[in-house]
Amino acid sequence: MLFVWANGANMASAVNAVQNKICLNGSVGIGRDVGQGQPIRRVSDETKLTSYIISRDLLHSHAKTSQPNVCQEMKSNKLTIRLVFSSVLVLQVLSTSIVKRQANDENDAELCKGRPPSEYFRLTADEDCRDVVRCSVQGLLALRCPSGLAFDIDKQTCDWKSNVKNCAQLEKPRLTAPLLATDEPICETGKLACGNGDCIDKELFCNGSPDCVDGSDENACTVEKDPNRAPPCDQSQCVLPDCFCSPDGTQIPAKLEPANVPQMIMISFDDAINNNNIDIYEKIFKDGRNNPNGCSIKSTFFVSHKYTNYSAVQEMHRKGHEIAAHSITHNANEKYWSEASLETWAKEMAGVRLIIERFANITDNSIVGVRAPYLRVGGNNQFFMMEEQAFLYDSTITAPLSNPPLWPYTLYFRMPHKCHGNGQNCPTRSHAVWEMVMNELDRRDDPNFDEELSGCSMVDSCASLITGDQFYNFLNHNLDRHYKTNRAPLGIFFHASWLKLNPEYLDAFIQWIDEVLDRNDVYFVTMTQVLQWMQTPTELSQVRDFAPWKEKCDVKGQPLCNLPNHCPLSTRELPGETVRLHTCSECPQNYPWLEDPTGDYFAYKK
Repeated sequence: MLFVWANGANMASAVNAVQNKICLNGSVGIGRDVGQGQPIRRVSDETKLTSYIISRDLLHSHAKTSQPNVCQEMKSNKLTIRLVFSSVLVLQVLSTSIVKRQANDENDAELCKGRPPSEYFRLTADEDCRDVVRCSVQGLLALRCPSGLAFDIDKQTCDWKSNVKNCAQLEKPRLTAPLLATDEPICETGKLACGNGDCIDKELFCNGSPDCVDGSDENACTVEKDPNRAPPCDQSQCVLPDCFCSPDGTQIPAKLEPANVPQMIMISFDDAINNNNIDIYEKIFKDGRNNPNGCSIKSTFFVSHKYTNYSAVQEMHRKGHEIAAHSITHNANEKYWSEASLETWAKEMAGVRLIIERFANITDNSIVGVRAPYLRVGGNNQFFMMEEQAFLYDSTITAPLSNPPLWPYTLYFRMPHKCHGNGQNCPTRSHAVWEMVMNELDRRDDPNFDEELSGCSMVDSCASLITGDQFYNFLNHNLDRHYKTNRAPLGIFFHASWLKLNPEYLDAFIQWIDEVLDRNDVYFVTMTQVLQWMQTPTELSQVRDFAPWKEKCDVKGQPLCNLPNHCPLSTRELPGETVRLHTCSECPQNYPWLEDPTGDYFAYKK
């Protein structure tokens, strides 16, 4: 979200903040990816405060289809900003007021006892669902969401009324904390105390199953608090090729000098591959666009199942691009991914791998990567599943914007950065999995612009990009951040629809790729190829002959299948739906889904 806070005395400051952020730059310098917003500027006065909010979620939902021209006006001490989109969409800023409530000291003290000062809660469960309060040194501060919105207690933000499902909920659930730090030991060695004082084995804490009567053993399970969390990086034990870590995550493998390291660039696309985006990929990865070693540039595709054309996936794999898992259902409920069980993760990710292998005829066991939908990390369950199902790497975890950026790392030891994002469920235990960390990109297209802006992990969430020229400058600036420091792999992560709906961005991206390829030390490679280099660090002078990068070097010829089968299918798991499956293999009996990934099981089980 973009927050501009002001009281009566500082209204001019608020106007200036909005002008600086919007009219001078021609863009809205809004916060991080969905769920990661932070205030941009705050001029605070606890006594009477008025905030003006542009919802980052609301803006993001339209950013892919239009480009805003921005203007602002001020009326009667109330600031209104209109974002006018080319699709004739008009989104007005929502004004939310935070005012001091009439005090009842005894009641306020009781309501605020043991409650975090930043947490909003309801006094009554009314149908309107707009009003909440929070505690402060002046007493209770009341907040009212704008008309048409409601306050989501779990997310602690205003959202469309239809999206808020907890209007009857007065406050966030209060969880009993275990007694992990006491003046005197409560339990014998090897055991820890539940919130009620009962002692259980230390190994039972944060294992995904409540073992304390009060459930407190599962209530302090962050990276910082989990009693069984992975240890900090120990480079005497963490040795390549199987393990890599560094205290702050910025160290180059084998401690090579940056000038001797090839600058690797990882392009990735998420979601279905089909006729809506195949033309985009053909333009970007056309014949003749080659790395300095003579091999064609490569990308990684995180494929979700529904609407995917598997004959197109088969062709991308034939040409040497990497195919990775992005789930079967792409469930839109973010909690589904954050709280999913190990079994659910296995059905989604191992299931989509099975579907891809069967219907895209991929038989070389090369589907080894995972990215969770909406970048919602699934905690230890996700990574235990990856170990059990023999996935090599994840690329879901985001690292905050940093200079220099981070190199990928293994999760045998603790993450070298904080768990970044709103309500993210990062892994705390030790896992035999690589993390292709998503370094946030600096959303500024001008590095001399000194306003502090938050980063963005997916290019299409960098909503400050308005023109193709801005995008081109943004790419060069972020390449320099990597190239001129520790040459950590640069991730350029997209949804193809963003380029499809903005041809100017596509042209700028292709121009940038062609210019970068004029250098002799920059390579566009897959995520698996990055890991292959990290496991066997090879100096720039020898990397042209690096064998793993020469596989499927420059594939020519016709597709293996020019006339795929078009299979109209249904499944009892999606009642009433018929989905067309495109594949060079035989049509299955049913549309593949969670309980029937091959599409044949239900045909035999009536």
